[in-house]
Amino acid sequence: MLMLGYKASAEQFGPRDLLEFSCLAEQTGFDSVFVSDHFQPWKHTDGHAPSALAWLGALGARTQRIVMGTSVLTPTFRYHPSVVAQVFGTLGALFPGRVILGVGTGESLNEVPAIGIKWPETRERFARLREAIQLIRRLWREERVSFEGEFYRTENATIYDRPEKAVPIYVAAAGPAVAKYAGRGGDGFICTSGKKWDLYTQTLLPNVAEGIKAASAPKPDYDRMIEMKVSFDTDHERARQDTRHWAALALTPEEKVSVEDPREMEKLSAALPVERAASRWIVSSDPDEHIEKIAPYVELGFRHLVFHAPGPDQARFLKLYGETVLPRLRRRFA
Repeated sequence: MLMLGYKASAEQFGPRDLLEFSCLAEQTGFDSVFVSDHFQPWKHTDGHAPSALAWLGALGARTQRIVMGTSVLTPTFRYHPSVVAQVFGTLGALFPGRVILGVGTGESLNEVPAIGIKWPETRERFARLREAIQLIRRLWREERVSFEGEFYRTENATIYDRPEKAVPIYVAAAGPAVAKYAGRGGDGFICTSGKKWDLYTQTLLPNVAEGIKAASAPKPDYDRMIEMKVSFDTDHERARQDTRHWAALALTPEEKVSVEDPREMEKLSAALPVERAASRWIVSSDPDEHIEKIAPYVELGFRHLVFHAPGPDQARFLKLYGETVLPRLRRRFA
């Protein structure tokens, strides 16, 4: 089954607008909504950073059927894993079968300003993520948890309100080690489109598959989710120019890894030409051509596509996409 979702861009819109767009996504035929979780956005001017944890509760109360989750949350610095377990236990109890916890190793832009740490190397961030997931699952599963890890500790901790079935945990990965862990330790995998094709075919998906094989139990329902960066409009030039709002995505990891100030990130992004800003996006004004560009990702094995549109008029995108693209995708890949 193909799942078609909407990416609620909390860096670009305030909580009320974001909520209305996401309710409209349900009405126009999307199956899921995933929200980014940031303490600071990628730009200072007109930037936003609502709390994803509070916002998801409002989304669940306003909708009926969509699956919702974070893409992605970092359960290792701003949040202690026990707090994440409590929040998502509550969300899972309120909205059973509709909640997913999407996690990643984090970015300095979000964590350093919030708690004043020195941003650690990848090895430590990955180790923290593994330990956090282990603790979260124990808190969902066990009555009283005394945990003594390398990074986290609890003493006789109990999550009193939790769902009957544990919330699925999806792991975001951009490299081989975390991708393999996503397969072995996660219930799903998250990545983004628009990168070099070899990354998907030779690095990410093979390592996810290897991790699934190494897991202690079979995973027949394992989900491969990808955030599809799409700029679709009947006006092709408008679709191209809309990508300027998310030029930060075109920065290389080396250009942005240690950037902790939204003003600096905004400055770096503004300096990029529109051609480079658009390079991360599927830019199109023809629905059939658009689907042909999406199709290779589905053929690779991605079955949960979460569409991220860069333009300010999200209502226009949702209605247009719901009318012209989603039905074609479902027919093509039914």
